[in-house]
Amino acid sequence: MSLWYSLTEFLPFEWAQMTFMKNALLAILVVSPLFGLLSTMVVQSRMAFFSDALGHSAFTGIAIGVLCGLQEPMWAAVGFALVFSLLFTYVRRRTDLTGDTVIGVFSSTAVALGIFIATRNGGSFTKFNALLIGDILSVKPEQALLLLGILGIILVLWLCAYNTLLLSSLHPALADSRGIRVFWQEAVLNCAIAVTVTVSMTWVGLLVINSLLVLPAAAARNLARNVRQYHLLSVLAATVCGIAGLMTSYYMGSSAGASITLYLALFFALSIVERKKRL
Repeated sequence: MSLWYSLTEFLPFEWAQMTFMKNALLAILVVSPLFGLLSTMVVQSRMAFFSDALGHSAFTGIAIGVLCGLQEPMWAAVGFALVFSLLFTYVRRRTDLTGDTVIGVFSSTAVALGIFIATRNGGSFTKFNALLIGDILSVKPEQALLLLGILGIILVLWLCAYNTLLLSSLHPALADSRGIRVFWQEAVLNCAIAVTVTVSMTWVGLLVINSLLVLPAAAARNLARNVRQYHLLSVLAATVCGIAGLMTSYYMGSSAGASITLYLALFFALSIVERKKRL
């Protein structure tokens, strides 16, 4: 982290001298490309609401962590989200239910369990309200480094197994007939999404985190002419809008997650206009 702090000293902004802004910028530079990459597979697999369901499961994990008296309940949320994603993958592949139905079942169950735990014995739900909006300035260096490690894993996975991942998501039966282990491919991808959503939920906010896994790839799909452009545009859109959202949050005092989402929504609207011009 000392190297990162030294590099940010050269930035010609007053906020570059503040440690919490240095941490926030690092988090954005790590999580934005990660969301951009994962977004492409989420959109391809038609799992747009999977991250929303994961957010609900993470909330439940935090409630369990608080109930157990853990000093850092976020790690309980990560563990619960991993279990949630593996169960989701298993049920989706072992039943005839559609993906959106399975997501609905798991999402509603997770949020009900979380509310039940949070409000038992007359407890108040309001102590979890901060999770709904998020606070990018609360990011801790170790959380950003964890996501940096996940980004590295996803990059290796994309370089080595993107074709099999794509085939598994588009035509599981064909992928299985080719000897591809569809379940484990999906399990690894879903676990990566689970950890990313859970760790970044406290920065971005539960209410808008789903948009970060949908809008980058949705906009890139309107503009890209091939797969390479599709991924590149998704990552660039997520990164540029992430930095713009952080700056807007700093200067206007708004929610960083909401600011990033609005920039991504604007980019999506512009991509639709550009697509219509081409047609």
